[in-house]
Amino acid sequence: MIKVLRYTEYLYLAVAAISIYKVATLWSVSPKETYIFIFFAVVSIAMFAFRRRYRKRFEQRQKDNQ
Repeated sequence: MIKVLRYTEYLYLAVAAISIYKVATLWSVSPKETYIFIFFAVVSIAMFAFRRRYRKRFEQRQKDNQ
């Protein structure tokens, strides 16, 4: 289960990277359409940080229980 949590963290980073790329490519064409991608990038980075902290706490708790 820990390995699955580790992979989902990086999935959030991938979504953030794709969103940032879309912002960079669409900004000159239509800035109004890029706001949703900025939102996705910010939320994805926040979710990455949250999931990483949660996984590390879970690992530490398992380590302490053994």
